[in-house]
Amino acid sequence: MNLSDPHELAALLEAVLLASGRALSLEALSALFEEAERPELSYLRQALAILGASCQGRGFELQEVASGYRLQVRSSYAPWVSRLWEERPQRYSRALLETLALIAYRQPITRGEIEDIRGVTVSSQIIKTLQDREWIRAVGHREVPGRPTLFATTRVFLDDFNLKNLDELPPLSVVRELGAELPSGVQEEFSFAASVEAAKAAPSPEKAQISFKSLLEELDTMEQGLKTDFKDLDTPSDSKPSSS
Repeated sequence: MNLSDPHELAALLEAVLLASGRALSLEALSALFEEAERPELSYLRQALAILGASCQGRGFELQEVASGYRLQVRSSYAPWVSRLWEERPQRYSRALLETLALIAYRQPITRGEIEDIRGVTVSSQIIKTLQDREWIRAVGHREVPGRPTLFATTRVFLDDFNLKNLDELPPLSVVRELGAELPSGVQEEFSFAASVEAAKAAPSPEKAQISFKSLLEELDTMEQGLKTDFKDLDTPSDSKPSSS
């Protein structure tokens, strides 16, 4: 194989990503080569660009997420691909998704602060479910009486929702405008949850694209009274950190 040919290198990277079953960073891809043959990172990026272009018109695409690059099924095919798994995907409650959205936009945040915003108690099962999915993790403690745990999103969260970093989260004002255009009567069993489960269960490239925007659109449509325009988001102290 001529590794100096970017097209041959692109084909090799395609094989690697198909077999990996997970996203791989540039450094992880580089480590696959012997030192004498190892291409420069810029050359790997060039080959990945060729690979991405070659996916046009095909059932899968090259996606860059927080952990690196992966090949995944296009989201438009998710309804059919998900039927490969007989087990009914778990569906999440509105309360769980509201909690996840608050953590994503207000992190680091405590359980008590989430309860203050939502106006209801956050059950321990919701926190446990989000931790079991590896979407959130404890990152420290608020230095106040009782030292409550601070929660933030994880790299797995970014990967599962096709995000490279938290800066790619849509502005909440835009989400509300999009939500207003959706049909009414959205059920509490969220359609995106089935796609999430299918994507997590499937090896690459059977990972369907998940949009965090769709999560928030459905929340906004279902309950217009939900407080999603947190005024304190505009303060410097609430700027979005990068997820680890």
